[in-house]
Amino acid sequence: MQDKLSKKNIFKATASANSALNLLGGMPPEQFLAEYWQKKPLLIRQAFTQFNGLLEPNDLAGLACDEDVQSRIVEYKAKQWHLQQGPFDEDTFANLPEKDWTLLVQSVNHHLEEAEALLKHFHFIPHARLDDLMVSYAPDGGGVGPHFDSYDVFLLQGMGQRLWRISEQTDLTLIEDAPLKILKHFKTEQEFLLNPGDMLYLPPQVAHWGIAVGECMTYSIGFRAPSMQELAAQFLLYMHERVALAGMVNDPQLVLQKHPAELPKAMLKQVAEAFKQISWQEDDVAQFLGCYLSEPKSHIVFEPPKPCSLNTFSKRMQTQGLKLALKSQALFYKDTFFMNGEPCAITKTTEECLKILADTRALNAMQCSACVQQCPNLLTHLHAWYLAGYITY
Repeated sequence: MQDKLSKKNIFKATASANSALNLLGGMPPEQFLAEYWQKKPLLIRQAFTQFNGLLEPNDLAGLACDEDVQSRIVEYKAKQWHLQQGPFDEDTFANLPEKDWTLLVQSVNHHLEEAEALLKHFHFIPHARLDDLMVSYAPDGGGVGPHFDSYDVFLLQGMGQRLWRISEQTDLTLIEDAPLKILKHFKTEQEFLLNPGDMLYLPPQVAHWGIAVGECMTYSIGFRAPSMQELAAQFLLYMHERVALAGMVNDPQLVLQKHPAELPKAMLKQVAEAFKQISWQEDDVAQFLGCYLSEPKSHIVFEPPKPCSLNTFSKRMQTQGLKLALKSQALFYKDTFFMNGEPCAITKTTEECLKILADTRALNAMQCSACVQQCPNLLTHLHAWYLAGYITY
């Protein structure tokens, strides 16, 4: 779908002029993080001047018809909420009413370079926290009802207007049997009408309800906040492959016990002592997080390019540069680089190159040439990632 999208060029003209300072209404990122991040909402008028969006409504609908794209349609009719999961077809959109519905498309940054460029303005938040850019379209009255999110989100208004009602209420009771997590009792505390370029930041658990005022599109930049339960479960699976306990349960001193169904105390003590050998350090947790947080979601599929030799790849990257594929995620910690869930050792010669690639998601031709000269072993990794579809020219 990417080559079929009629992308708007207005963002390219304005994006480079908007630093994080302008994005936050003149507030330094340090101040935002100290006073607002995960603490309280913030309304920023004209965070992106002259911004009217990256896509036309028909382009978003086109993405929602793609099997590789996650999309939903939320409709409110007969005083009930209804949910349809994509992919959709043209008949679906032809049969929708004139109002009171919303199309939501996830991970638009995986399909549109301009969307990735938009996300670069939020690099004052660690890449490990980034979830995706979701884009929604709604005719008049459209919305997904009053709800709350478990992640941080910046709600950037594209075309049209959207009225946001927010509440920092503690009552988060949900409507039973609804296809969405809709709040049963929502009490508006503040109300904001957002115009193109306006942006509203909301921390987790802040209840909100966005309602389209006429036809509108909203760009939601979400930052994941995994639950400790989720991380613990995944970490234990991660450690399962890395823990090896010697021996087996043995009981040469077994004695007769009154109840054969009762767990033997000697067995409990023996196993408990063995389990004490299981331990981990902060570096183990870092290795797990690097792999887990950079690993693509289950529905993401990479498209490998036409194969080329190592020599051809080297020549092209030194003239064209390299960049991460839109679906790729790269992180690093100390001496380990993580590419889409796969760890790679960082050496003194590869350190600068890999950290630039992770931070900026690209290496220009000059940087690529320096990499080839200073760390030829890295070329093999880069070539393998290229063949896997993880990086491109």
